[in-house]
Amino acid sequence: MKTLVLNCGSSSIKYKLFDMASGEVMAQGGIERVGLEDSFLKFTDKNEEKVTLEKSIPNHEEGIAFILRILTDQKYGCIKSYNEIDAVGHRVVHGGEKFASSVLITQEVIDMLVECTEFAPLHNPANLEGIRAIDKILPDTPQVGVFDTAFHQSIPDYAYLYAFPYDVYEKYGVRRYGFHGTSHRYVSNRACEILGVPYEQQRIITAHIGNGGSVTAVKNGKSIDTSMGMTPTEGLIMGTRCGDVDAGALPYIMRKKNLDAEGLSDYINKKSGVAGFSEISSDMRDIERAMFAGNPRAIQILNMYNYRIKKYVGAYSAALGGLDILVFTGGVGENQWVTRAEVCKDMEYLGLIFDEEKNKSERGREVVISKPESKVKVMVVPTDEEYMIAYDTRVILEDK
Repeated sequence: MKTLVLNCGSSSIKYKLFDMASGEVMAQGGIERVGLEDSFLKFTDKNEEKVTLEKSIPNHEEGIAFILRILTDQKYGCIKSYNEIDAVGHRVVHGGEKFASSVLITQEVIDMLVECTEFAPLHNPANLEGIRAIDKILPDTPQVGVFDTAFHQSIPDYAYLYAFPYDVYEKYGVRRYGFHGTSHRYVSNRACEILGVPYEQQRIITAHIGNGGSVTAVKNGKSIDTSMGMTPTEGLIMGTRCGDVDAGALPYIMRKKNLDAEGLSDYINKKSGVAGFSEISSDMRDIERAMFAGNPRAIQILNMYNYRIKKYVGAYSAALGGLDILVFTGGVGENQWVTRAEVCKDMEYLGLIFDEEKNKSERGREVVISKPESKVKVMVVPTDEEYMIAYDTRVILEDK
């Protein structure tokens, strides 16, 4: 079964083509600057060479059509015709309370996704454009939606409700939904496979840390709490998002900065976080370099960034009633040893004995970075959301 996975952003389209029979990634790449000047497709060809093709791509439909042409191209392609694509799996950011698992896409599902767009106005419309494009270009090919929010639908009400008047939940759906669910599900499960322990009997904290970041508590295979909320702004300090703040500070900032609601949203989502505070960069590699060079603002934001993650690990250890496995993933979690070390520092009270030397030597691969005698296993597990989407797509179609 050959499955094409699409992740459509507001101005980008990422893709991977899997042969699910062998688990092989047949092709992967992405289009950037959809609808903007100088759009281009970057991909890895069948000879493992990096290729960039510049082309005007005014919308997602033309972008997906271009990707399909490259997949079947005599020079760059890996399949002979579109008919070889058995299914398409889509990343969908927000499923609200309507979707607790991945689903076969029908017109009814599309109508429900339209209703969820107000929760993710930048992401869901692009996801829907990808679905509609495939429906037009490959009308007989089944499609599956895999939701960032679905894994967190097991969170209990006392963890997902906010203490606003109840009608804002009833009428408007204001509650914690959480994100990165596909990643948290994959790495928590994969960690147990690596360790050879039963997934349904573990207390796990997964830290997906990158330009966006979230921490999730997984108990017996179910998400019971997560740091992102109704939107991806809550929780950790991120590249350009502020994370947790005093809600009372927001109207104060609005008055002082003379911001309207849209201006405030832009301020807390695009002008805050690591980049806003440091005035250096949103990239943690740049922040680490500045820290080692002695830049005081870089040192401050890195301390803030790492402490916020550590605080969530401590809180979720309490919520779980203890901790068996701590997993780091995402661009920072997989590659930045400083952050992993600071999060795990002084955690011996949990039974966590960290291996400092091994941590410093490891980047971007599956590995245990706690000592053998540690009761809590600390791991790095690179995420693979695309594989999870392809896997769900296969399972749903096999069960159909």
